[in-house]
Amino acid sequence: MIPNPAFLVITASGEDKVGLVDSFSSQVTDSGCNIEESRMAVLGGSFALVVLVSGESGSVDALQRSLPALGETLGLSLTARRTQMRNPQTTLPYDVEVVALDHPGIVKNLSGFFAQRGINIEELSTDTYPAPHTGSPMFTVQMTVGVPPGSSLVALREEFLLLCDSFNLDGSLEPRRY
Repeated sequence: MIPNPAFLVITASGEDKVGLVDSFSSQVTDSGCNIEESRMAVLGGSFALVVLVSGESGSVDALQRSLPALGETLGLSLTARRTQMRNPQTTLPYDVEVVALDHPGIVKNLSGFFAQRGINIEELSTDTYPAPHTGSPMFTVQMTVGVPPGSSLVALREEFLLLCDSFNLDGSLEPRRY
């Protein structure tokens, strides 16, 4: 374990092709760094990546300097930003799941609901799929939110379910189970 590691957040996007993750992770490892956290997905025909990398300061600097050439080689737009490890969590993690007929504004309404209550969205993913039997377009949202200590969880859940009812969403708000 490195006594005072440096951290770098890298984002990447570009046309999807086989081998991107292998090439990217090889560059990280060859630079003497480690992938701490990552989110990778193919969206449409594009590849998207957000990754938190750690290492000794010199190794992280070297990796950051190598990114323009790596991006050109892989056909990816790469950006990097130094960061620090997040402080231990002082909020209560809750999982939110919503399913509904697809229509504009679902993410906006959900994010507004939590923002108005000072609740941070820590992870969010969405997807669409055809409903069984009817083929109607369905939309799903999964997120993790950080509820501040001292919040009335009963009131929050009631308000959330009222929001879901008002926009015809099937939703749940439950404590994260590890």
